[in-house]
Amino acid sequence: MSIQNQRTAAVTASLAAIREIEQRQGVTRASLEAITAELQKLAAQPELFSFSDFPPPQPESGSTSTRYYLNHEGAETDKYDIALYLNSIIPGKTTVPHNHTTWAVIVAVTGQELNRVYQRVDDGSNPEQADLKLVRELTVQPGTPISFLADDIHSIHVQGDQPTLHFHLYGRPLDTLTGRIGIDPETGRIVNYNQTFFNKAEKAA
Repeated sequence: MSIQNQRTAAVTASLAAIREIEQRQGVTRASLEAITAELQKLAAQPELFSFSDFPPPQPESGSTSTRYYLNHEGAETDKYDIALYLNSIIPGKTTVPHNHTTWAVIVAVTGQELNRVYQRVDDGSNPEQADLKLVRELTVQPGTPISFLADDIHSIHVQGDQPTLHFHLYGRPLDTLTGRIGIDPETGRIVNYNQTFFNKAEKAA
């Protein structure tokens, strides 16, 4: 069996198990732990996910990441389905703090991604302004994942000199999440994250 066929079979089996967990347990911190454990089984097969098959952008391109949609190789995203991406990122990638409006899990195949997790400490009454408190920092790397509920807020930062391959799994495809917010960490100004920061260019794997 070719690497592509092995990868397709592994992804299909992993997503089926994850859908079953979500349907049976709902979306809670505990169920996200079970989903994370399932996705880590997929990440433990690095021979199926190489930089040669999922190359990051070249530094001179001006981009720092390429996002590959893995649910169905060569297919369009299904807006009603969970969405699994493989992010191939070079150092220098960073985001402002943002939410997802759906659950999310990040698991590393290779490389390190610093996640900063925030708590919103204002009352949420001002749709244009937020007050954030940094709660913790965690470096996502092989064996060290992270997960989020819909309203959790985080930022990512790829540092050092090595590219990364990380799974980013969401309860719905990213381009359907129109209500996401991004928050300027210096001023607290709120913007629509998808409209302002979200790079919709992606490749089907």
